[in-house]
Amino acid sequence: MTFSQQCMTIALCALGTMLTRFLPFLIFSEKQETPVFVQYLGKALPAAIFGMFLVYCLKNVSVFTGSHGVPEIMAIAITVFLHLRWKRMLVSIGGGTIAYMLLIQFL
Repeated sequence: MTFSQQCMTIALCALGTMLTRFLPFLIFSEKQETPVFVQYLGKALPAAIFGMFLVYCLKNVSVFTGSHGVPEIMAIAITVFLHLRWKRMLVSIGGGTIAYMLLIQFL
């Protein structure tokens, strides 16, 4: 990739990020009520995204070889516990990731 292509790629990524951040504020004004469909998406999508994330993370786990998926199941249990206990996304994700990294090193 040439330098100009790299600059254009970075600029387009920055523009795309800014567009997705600012567009909702331009489309929906403070004076109007947020559409019901958008409210529904705000409630339903976080759980759906975490479900997809879970499936993606576990797609290559084999219960017939290696550690039989034990580190993954334990890390998921730790993540769920942390989230139910403190209800902080950073604590849940960070703690679960650290637990998984430690478990795959020592199990």
